[in-house]
Amino acid sequence: MTPRLLAALIALGLAGCTPSHMRDEGRQLLSDARLIDSVQIQRSGNWRLQPDSRMYIAQSHFDPVGHAHARPNLLAEEAFGAAVQVFPMVRRAPQPQGLDEALSSARQHGMDYLLYTRFASARASGGTDQERVRDGHVGRDEVMLQLMLMETGTGRLVDFVTIENRTGFLDFSRSRPEDLLREPMQTYTRQLLGNR
Repeated sequence: MTPRLLAALIALGLAGCTPSHMRDEGRQLLSDARLIDSVQIQRSGNWRLQPDSRMYIAQSHFDPVGHAHARPNLLAEEAFGAAVQVFPMVRRAPQPQGLDEALSSARQHGMDYLLYTRFASARASGGTDQERVRDGHVGRDEVMLQLMLMETGTGRLVDFVTIENRTGFLDFSRSRPEDLLREPMQTYTRQLLGNR
């Protein structure tokens, strides 16, 4: 093999390794090793909404497994905070609602879609809830969220989403499972417009 051909092959191999690609690969490796935060968003489809869609957000009455002392409407509040950055017309239920009640409220307010949220489970490392509050918890937290996106007119389910988020061993800035909510909600609402 001639030096010129060898140099051309090396240049072609390195062309596929852009700085952003290497950064993404490095982040994925650190996440797989559980050293940094890891977020997984699994959607039942790739439904996209119009930018002018009107959305109503509600949270179920279900208390998260492993973290029963979470603020009652916390997930709806965080989803609302993420959605208002993307959609012009967003309303939030003032307290947790059952699915039928949330769908009815969305219709009454003239909304196109209902984003119904459920805080499925949450786990904080480092002792009981009382010990974490008293001692200032540092450690790995995990949350699992379930979201249903429904058309209000038909009640048809257009997207079912499971979000799993956990802190890594090198992240000392998160103190409670609640702190893991906003970022994946922002990612999901951007995906609803086809953005990453």
